[in-house]
Amino acid sequence: MSQFNEVLQPIICDAYAKPSHHWVIEKGKPPVKAQGRREACYYYRPPGRSTGTNQADEVGTRILLDLVNEIRDRVKSWRRTGFPGVTGVTGELLAYWNRDDRERRLFFCQREAVETIIFLTEARGDFLHGLSIPRDEPGEIVRYACKMATGSGKTAVMGMLAAWSILNKVADRTDKRFSDVVLVLCPNVTIRERLQELDPHRGEASIYRARDLVPSHRMSDLRKGHVLIRNWHVLAPQEMNQVGGVGAKVVNRGDESDTALVSRVLGRGVGGKGNILILNDEAHHAYRIRQLDNTAELEEEDELAEPDGREATVWIEGLDKIRRIRGINLCVDLSATPFYLNRSKNDAGRPFPWIVSDFGLIDAIESGLVKIPQLPVQDTTGAEIPAYFNVWKWIVEKKLTPGEKGGKKGQVKPEAVLKWAQSPIAQLAGLWREKFIDWEREAREGKRPFVPPVFIIVCKDTRLAKVVYEWITAEGEGTAPPIEEFRNREEQEYTVRIDSRVAEEISSGVAKSDESRRLRFVLDTIGKIAWPGGEIPAEYLELTEKLNRKAIEEGGRRIDPRIPPGRDVRCIVSVAMLTEGWDATTVTHIVGLRPFDSQLLCEQVVGRGLRRSQYYDLTVEEVAKVYGVPFELIPLKTPDKGRPAPPPKIRHVHALSPERDDLEIRFPRVEGYAYRIRRQITVAWERMPVLIVDPMKIPDETKVKGLSTEEGGRLSLMGPGKTEQVTLQPWREPKRIQELEFDLARALTRQYANSPACEVPPHALFPQMLGVVKHFLREKVQPVGRTDRKDVFLEPYYSEAMNMLAEAIVPDNADSPELPHYEAHRGEGSTRDVDFWTSKPGRECERSHLNWVVADTEKWEQTAAFYLDSDKHVVAFVKNFNLGFAIPYSHNGEAKEYLPDFLVRLQRDGSEAGTLVLETKGYDPLTAAKEAGARRWVAAINADGSHGQWAYRLIRFPTDTPEAIRSAVEELVGSEE
Repeated sequence: MSQFNEVLQPIICDAYAKPSHHWVIEKGKPPVKAQGRREACYYYRPPGRSTGTNQADEVGTRILLDLVNEIRDRVKSWRRTGFPGVTGVTGELLAYWNRDDRERRLFFCQREAVETIIFLTEARGDFLHGLSIPRDEPGEIVRYACKMATGSGKTAVMGMLAAWSILNKVADRTDKRFSDVVLVLCPNVTIRERLQELDPHRGEASIYRARDLVPSHRMSDLRKGHVLIRNWHVLAPQEMNQVGGVGAKVVNRGDESDTALVSRVLGRGVGGKGNILILNDEAHHAYRIRQLDNTAELEEEDELAEPDGREATVWIEGLDKIRRIRGINLCVDLSATPFYLNRSKNDAGRPFPWIVSDFGLIDAIESGLVKIPQLPVQDTTGAEIPAYFNVWKWIVEKKLTPGEKGGKKGQVKPEAVLKWAQSPIAQLAGLWREKFIDWEREAREGKRPFVPPVFIIVCKDTRLAKVVYEWITAEGEGTAPPIEEFRNREEQEYTVRIDSRVAEEISSGVAKSDESRRLRFVLDTIGKIAWPGGEIPAEYLELTEKLNRKAIEEGGRRIDPRIPPGRDVRCIVSVAMLTEGWDATTVTHIVGLRPFDSQLLCEQVVGRGLRRSQYYDLTVEEVAKVYGVPFELIPLKTPDKGRPAPPPKIRHVHALSPERDDLEIRFPRVEGYAYRIRRQITVAWERMPVLIVDPMKIPDETKVKGLSTEEGGRLSLMGPGKTEQVTLQPWREPKRIQELEFDLARALTRQYANSPACEVPPHALFPQMLGVVKHFLREKVQPVGRTDRKDVFLEPYYSEAMNMLAEAIVPDNADSPELPHYEAHRGEGSTRDVDFWTSKPGRECERSHLNWVVADTEKWEQTAAFYLDSDKHVVAFVKNFNLGFAIPYSHNGEAKEYLPDFLVRLQRDGSEAGTLVLETKGYDPLTAAKEAGARRWVAAINADGSHGQWAYRLIRFPTDTPEAIRSAVEELVGSEE
């Protein structure tokens, strides 16, 4: 066996000792197990520049964290010489934590993080000479950040730091380096409740005794200090008449004074004490937002941006107030991802400059502290970067039409995304089912308590989460769910959906609905066979009593409060990243359906599946399979030499509302067409093309491998660990072709029977449709490679099949008109929704809802716009640029979209005439096909009649615009007398 085929062990270090080796990976070469520790570094990619289809698209080098590497060397020398400069109390604690005979040993990364903070505070002057830690400008707070991978034990580090500070302060009240008031700030109530073990007054139940962090004889001194645990929401000013404390993330900026706020946050127990030690848990939420120029607005919209920005502002402003009123001795940031969020506007995607220690995800993998995330490295498409490595980019940039992308940022058609996402979800869902069966068997054999593995899908927004959830649970129309095990039953909930609003309420702990309260308990108990501590929370008992009373009244399902509500959950569809601090250990599969523009977002999502199920043998590999979270860690592009080009002029194009709302133009979104059917259907088989199930178009096989990157920051097939082949076979095996045929025939029957265009009853239509489907699968579907006819019942082939059949089904009455089939979720489009930034040239205008006419030509469209803006028959017009208006048409059997140049509202003598679709066309080989598609669209819309009357004109020269307007008005309302 060659070295290229050897399965090398990814775990090569002892988690309790300094890393002794690290993997070095170069493209095209076997991995090398190198001596010593990996240098601290990160890989940077400017926000918005995610991976293309070729690795050569983005090149560069890693960026060393020079400060961290310098501090590491100094701490190593300081440690070797016996920690010179520390107090007696500190020396005792360091010896206690480093004992070889500890029953519960501390990980090296935990000891290193604490030793680094102690070093910067207490080390002898010669060790600190010339060392300068950047400040969080323009603030004055001293911040030290410790980067620690998810699952590496940040709570114990906080306990160690709290004990070190309090015990030193109690021993010497005059030493201002230490504090006996420790304020722990965290992002949500889940973490806040779990961190209550940091309170030393809990005695033997505290982390200091449970994890043996403090000798028993020191506990009485430790209880002389104060450890306060708060979620960030308490830092928001309250209105003086506010009742019930701080609400959800939408907090009122009231007239509470800074002094009153600080007193409320710290509580009466600490009196007037100051010089406080701050421990920021998940500290990437605490940053200063710096405004840049308008180019920042070019990024894709994110419905989490506003709450994230509000959280950062309240958090950091609260710290500033505490510093001014009471004083902050030191602020220690703990996070797996201490990076600026892309939404922070400045230094987006870069690490906090005050990071002083680093034990990242790759280090944690090599030490066996976390599960190994397995990501796609190759697939059947032959592309250098596999499709499912970055599912969102593959779909949005390679598969969606302009109309499906939508006009406004963030208005991507959710059904279109799901259409292309079904195959990757089905691949992993089939594997999940195999894992589920294995766990069930092991539970029956007494080898494990039975809780199911958990499948997570993280979506871009609420609209997408809704259509994904409806497909997963079979609550919507269309294809069958990927596996039956995710389908909710009347007596049991297996799949839950967490929208951004619900996530905010869960984080704040102040839910506005019973459902949000219930979902909080669901998430808190995922993978738990029993309630933690064996005690049902009083709040949950109260909630279930209320919900059960309602269930009795309405005949719904009753809840047994003795069973943790998350115990049997198998799938979570979420908009947010799920609650940070979420300690579920049963996550096995993750799919990302959202943009990922930074390492921070990737690690946040992957982090939800990183916690190991057991820690007694860290040499045993545990894995989580991940699609769509592009952990590429891309560095900066190497800049070209020479003078930089001047930045383009950026324009903000948007509706002028309410000033010009009377100029709004609305338009229907059409997906397809159907004829009026009166008695029976026939199929024009001769004009129907063959549907090829092509693995180069939609990969049905994907190779996945554990996260290991080469020096360029990209995932490497040559890294250590085994490569696994993921296919659709586990999804295909339980499917019976006869059942699938019935499903497709039923869907076609429902589509036609629900349309006013069909007069045939469903019981008479279904047998006809079933015969059509059987013939179609037998004669018109061609699988290639290792694909299967069953794959047609996954999107996008399913929609293609439906469209092909709809195009070929003709009525028994040849004179029957076509009617449009409208989109279900997005509804009408409107100029009101337009809001984007562009560097394209623009012209001001008077008769448009928008402030600019953005042109794709140098003169043609500008000339047409001039005539439109001054013609007596024109009420309003809009250039179809980022508007989201598209007309479906086909060319050589391939579905396409046509984007005409203008929409024009017409009138005569003060009365609305209708809407003109205007095209100013030079040479285009597809002109005939586009024109036919447009005239078909207009005829169907006019036949339906629910969106007014429409006309279409194609002009060869912009000077023909006035005549096109005149003739369209005559067509719509008749010629003038």
